[in-house]
Amino acid sequence: MAIVKPFRALRPNKNNAYLVASVPYDVVNREEAKQFAAGNDLSFLHITRAEIDLPDDVNPYAKDVYAKAKENLSKLKSSAPLVIDEKPHYYLYRLIMDGRSQVGITATFAVDDYDNDVILKHERTRKVKEDDRTNHIVTTESQTGVVFLTYRGTSLINSAVSETIKNEEPLYDFTAPDGIQHTIWILPDRYNQPVMDEFKKIDEIYVADGHHRAKSASRAREEKRKANPNHTGEEEYNFFIAVVFPADQLKILPYNRIVLDLNGKSKDEFLNEVSEKFEVSKSQIKEPEQKRSFGMYLDGEWYILKARDAVLASNTLSKSVGDSLDVSILQNFLLTPVLGIEDVRTSNRIDFIGGIRGTKELEKLVDSGKAKVAFSMYPVSVNDLMRISDAGEVMPPKSTWFEPKLRDGLLTHLI
Repeated sequence: MAIVKPFRALRPNKNNAYLVASVPYDVVNREEAKQFAAGNDLSFLHITRAEIDLPDDVNPYAKDVYAKAKENLSKLKSSAPLVIDEKPHYYLYRLIMDGRSQVGITATFAVDDYDNDVILKHERTRKVKEDDRTNHIVTTESQTGVVFLTYRGTSLINSAVSETIKNEEPLYDFTAPDGIQHTIWILPDRYNQPVMDEFKKIDEIYVADGHHRAKSASRAREEKRKANPNHTGEEEYNFFIAVVFPADQLKILPYNRIVLDLNGKSKDEFLNEVSEKFEVSKSQIKEPEQKRSFGMYLDGEWYILKARDAVLASNTLSKSVGDSLDVSILQNFLLTPVLGIEDVRTSNRIDFIGGIRGTKELEKLVDSGKAKVAFSMYPVSVNDLMRISDAGEVMPPKSTWFEPKLRDGLLTHLI
């Protein structure tokens, strides 16, 4: 039983929505954020990545950054302008990429449901990233990053969504510079109670993307609760903003890997060790075409790696659902034993490249000498994500890359 409530969104003027809307804070680095926001004082990156408005030597996690974010949000309320809806609403958020459409309901979800695993996770979070967004939420008193959830969908909710799209005028409808179309509607009030009641019947909702945003909302709630002697549990800080999409509309791209060195091995030594667990063959194909195989870029050449039968047999004996994932096979039989990377969450010898950047980015990083070897992955399925979550397990870090991404700044939840 999930508590899913309408809310009063802080949102931009219709004419300026496309200028306010920004890429999510966590898909760009500091320099990229600065470039995206250059010449656009309305960009929401001035709030989500406020360090771009401070000297380059300021630590991005310094208190001054969060204070600047609060100051910039106050300014944007006037300059955009940003308005707060007079009453709570559910909002529809549609994304269209390469002709493929997905439509979700934007609402606020109970932090208690996240904490108590009514909303299921598949990924561990990192404290440094939790600290960052927790400080951002508490200082700005707003949730500026939208969590991406999924569920199996219901006919009643699907019908309400379809009727709204057919009959209602959208709040916003624009195509971003990356070619993705973003459209938002207010769900008519007559659907509010039926939708709320329908979600109470749903047993499983899953975090697809935004684990750190959800965890940070939980930690921010604890801080706000401790500071409020009259806490009731109904305050806005007890809920976090998210868009929930039907699972059958989603597409997951691979999350590729680069490794900075060969763990002290020569190229031949490395290939010999890899060949003990994988069939290795040179290939013109840069991306694996099926599960249990991997693309590998090394010294200007592409290879296809296929897990040997002994690897697959040992995986079959495992009781862990997660061990069957390609990211786990690569980790357990190559990254750890051959390259010596025990924990990808803490190692500074490995990095992750979202599939939207393509294999050209992998080639660029290896050819430039910034990395020694790169691996292209076969994408995890939404069903895999659900199986892992249902089993109470977690995926290896950076297993999924959802595309298209929601834009920050169109709908903000004030706490």
